[in-house]
Amino acid sequence: MRLPSVLLFALALLPGPALLAADRSVDEHSHAQPRVVRITASDLDLRVDFESRTLAGTVTHALAWAEPEARADAPAALVLDTRDLSIERAHARSGDGPWQRVGFTLGERDPIFGSKLSITLPDRADAVRIRYRTSPEASGLQWMTPAMTAGGRQPVLFSQSQAIHARSWVPLQDTPGVRFTYTARIRTAPGLMALMSADNDPAAEADGDYRFTMPQPIPSYLLAIAVGDFRFKPISPRAGVWAEAPVLERATAEFADTEKMIAVAEALYGAYRWERYDLLVLPASFPFGGMENPRLSFITPTVITGDKSLVSLIAHELAHSWSGNLVTNASWKDFWLNEGFTTYVENRIVEAVFGAEQAAMENVVAQAALRDELATLPAAQQVLALAPFPGRDPEESLTEVAYQKGAWFLHDLERRFGRETFDAFLRAWFDQHAFRSVTTDDFLAFLRRELLAKGPGKLTEAELAAWIAGPGIPEFAVPARSARLDAVDAARQAWVGRRAAAAELDTRGWITQEWVHFLEGLPEDIGADRLIELDAAFRLTGTANGEIAQRWYPITVRAGLFEARPAMAQFLRKVGRRKLVLPTYEALAETPEGLAFARQVLQQASAFYHPITRASVQAALDAAAK
Repeated sequence: MRLPSVLLFALALLPGPALLAADRSVDEHSHAQPRVVRITASDLDLRVDFESRTLAGTVTHALAWAEPEARADAPAALVLDTRDLSIERAHARSGDGPWQRVGFTLGERDPIFGSKLSITLPDRADAVRIRYRTSPEASGLQWMTPAMTAGGRQPVLFSQSQAIHARSWVPLQDTPGVRFTYTARIRTAPGLMALMSADNDPAAEADGDYRFTMPQPIPSYLLAIAVGDFRFKPISPRAGVWAEAPVLERATAEFADTEKMIAVAEALYGAYRWERYDLLVLPASFPFGGMENPRLSFITPTVITGDKSLVSLIAHELAHSWSGNLVTNASWKDFWLNEGFTTYVENRIVEAVFGAEQAAMENVVAQAALRDELATLPAAQQVLALAPFPGRDPEESLTEVAYQKGAWFLHDLERRFGRETFDAFLRAWFDQHAFRSVTTDDFLAFLRRELLAKGPGKLTEAELAAWIAGPGIPEFAVPARSARLDAVDAARQAWVGRRAAAAELDTRGWITQEWVHFLEGLPEDIGADRLIELDAAFRLTGTANGEIAQRWYPITVRAGLFEARPAMAQFLRKVGRRKLVLPTYEALAETPEGLAFARQVLQQASAFYHPITRASVQAALDAAAK
């Protein structure tokens, strides 16, 4: 096979265990210097103030220094990441000695990376305590008034620390290459329940004073807090749902298979090592589908559809308990080690619990989304092992490539080596790298030793390079297939070709994936008259299903179906999940009239949106205006 020049370049970079960079453990998105000194444990003591929209108090870090010879040229300072924090004072101590006030400097603010906090320490001080206050505009925190919540009675606070937002509410080494345990005391108004990515007590009373312990070491992006009028309902002895009262029953019913998912994952990949697995259903402004905070995954209510068609999200966040939380990418260059592995494990869980056909449908839809995104990305962002990108927000490179190309690669390995062999390999990867931060080079070394060497010729170095360092999808990749989605294709073709009216299509039993596939395959030049027919038959305008709305509304915009605008605006004002709203804003921004309408809607929705969503939408509209 003749290889394209870019792939030949990739092969040149892949002669052996090393890949692309001499040391991929270096994190370009953190000021911290973990090779000099590392945080090993943290203790938070914070008060939550909804009136000022701040957290205030102290964090105490236990420190582990490198050997003297390894830090001969190191500065006599502890360097931490911060963003928009007010640092009041710092103290340090060694052993059981007294706390001593120490000096610090706060560097100039970078709009992406924040300010470097340098704390002058006595030689080999093993603990530092920092008193600080967050900004009301902290990028990792959202403060919601009662009117913005499901219950309407109490405010809600929640965090989102990934990728580099933990530094906006705690001064710390904000890099996935550093893991630490933590304890915390959180004080808030009585009647509000505080929860963290730690040992939440399902029987706790909302007395306003809470203590937490996280005994397993985690990276900073998994540090999480939520405060609100949350109630608990169990699913099993080790799993349950936290949510506001109006959502709790529906959420528990939707996620009733969570314990089955845990059992399936354990059978495949070893024991669940985090003790409890609870779900916290947040208000609809939560910017993501879910966040895999250990012991307490944060979940969007937009996946509660009544038919369990979107509970693969739960499988995904659970899968992170092995890939991402247990074995973590050392820097965001290797994000695929978190998300590609998790997406593969998610699909295996879905297959075991809901059947092979649903798993296949989800793969087909996901691979189609990947192809669409690849068409918009430069070649450098189409590879799994990204080159260093200093000076840029890591979220710019957190694309579907990491998720879907990464998972596709693992499915390819499974196909070549057989499921039984590959399952044992993946379990060994998790077992042998548990509670560690790893790089692509670490994985390649393990892959060559534990899989490729035992099946010579089943995967060539050229094919490996195509997956890891080559752009796009390798030409030899085998795409997913689904009989049910093939039937959807036939139905769509019949309607588009006017061989059947919309009302004549047999859509009984269609679940979300089938509707998504149907809509994504519509021709770009479809007219408003055809959409009116479709809408009359299936009432897509005003749908409560966010995945369908995400596809339907951009189609109506481009077709000029203005009748959908009121429902569209309502959807954009009520849902804050970035993935679901951004495509509609982008479609609106393609015309001057649409851009004006989009700005109007954003202004109405701005207070409801999380800062992450608001910034993404604003950036899209600003780019369109240039």
